[in-house]
Amino acid sequence: MRLKSLSIVHSQVWNVHYENDIHYSLQMCQWLLQSIGVWPRVYEGASRLQHVISVILMTICFSILFFIILPSGHYIFCVEKNIDTKVKLFGPVGFCLSSTIKYCYLGLKGGVFKWCIEHVKRDWRVVQDPSHRTIMLKYVMISRNLITVCAVFLYSGGMSYHTVMQFLSKERSKSNYTLKPLTYPGYDWFLDAQSSPTYEIVFLIHCLAAMIMYTVTTAAYSLAAIFVTHICGQIQIQITKLQELVEMRKKPDGTRDAFAIIVHDHVEILRFSENVEGALRVICLTEIIESTCVMCLLEYYCLMEWQNNDAIAISTYFMLLLSFTFNIFIFCYIGEVLSEQCSQIGTVAYEIDWYELPAKDAHNLILLNLISQYPPKLTAGKIITLSLRTFSSVVKTSVVYLNLLRTVTDW
Repeated sequence: MRLKSLSIVHSQVWNVHYENDIHYSLQMCQWLLQSIGVWPRVYEGASRLQHVISVILMTICFSILFFIILPSGHYIFCVEKNIDTKVKLFGPVGFCLSSTIKYCYLGLKGGVFKWCIEHVKRDWRVVQDPSHRTIMLKYVMISRNLITVCAVFLYSGGMSYHTVMQFLSKERSKSNYTLKPLTYPGYDWFLDAQSSPTYEIVFLIHCLAAMIMYTVTTAAYSLAAIFVTHICGQIQIQITKLQELVEMRKKPDGTRDAFAIIVHDHVEILRFSENVEGALRVICLTEIIESTCVMCLLEYYCLMEWQNNDAIAISTYFMLLLSFTFNIFIFCYIGEVLSEQCSQIGTVAYEIDWYELPAKDAHNLILLNLISQYPPKLTAGKIITLSLRTFSSVVKTSVVYLNLLRTVTDW
């Protein structure tokens, strides 16, 4: 009977500001996903017109991405013989390929993300205490800040690589170039990319592809940041409720009802954490592999351009290196925070004045303590647990691969 009453309570709307709160928490993610046509696939209530626009946008975006992957891949493996040129193209083309994989996953697994977003919306509707709403808003602000910093790093470094560096790098100014610069080669076998207006069109497509790639990457980060910070906010609310549990003993059956609510909400948090981990594990695995390889290549590019004394190229590559390092750090950091926050419930359950509770209610705290010893974790394909230790391993591995790459290229 008590569980049934709890379900009724959690189905009611208690927060009169829930519409504004939901919009505020999902706003940045919505902007990113709408621009690449994924939002109607992950959000409940999209109209038929929005789904049609989504299909059109995704078709255009995939066409632009494959316009880079196919010719450049053919050029790298079948045309270009110089190993240094191949290595220089592996980074941008590989990032384009990994972004396409993440884009496919976001489109195909929209139902899983939709369930997670619906859970977030439900939590905003049922929050009652103003102090609890303040906690949730605090963690929303953290997620928005993380997304903003991620976007600034990616877009500034990436667009500099596709525009400024192509025209102003020292390599081009020292040589007598008659060819117009293009970020991705491989179009000579089916069109004349050097004649106008073909060159301008191809260059514009490359810039659009860059915007798509960085939007997909930032959108993946935004989903992870929103879900994990939301879980952390819910955990902090449960900790607050635990700390107030002793005060409830003055009311008839107060601790029993309060403890039932805490256990019910804790189970919901664990279930939501499991679904978030299932939704993000492929994206996290892609990010781990992508970041390790791209960081290795960017370190190699920085060393090469340092030898060439090319300040513009060095600054561009270094900005991209900072961007990818920061982004994989964010993934590992939120994985660390998720496990740490969920394990705090057991610590708080022990530190409260449990000896002032009725013996039966105090004994029930053992359940929370036991469950908190196995906190949920964010994994990369159920292979690698995301934590700060994982981040250090990624950085070390990229340096190891850098030494291997220098040996292979005989640089």
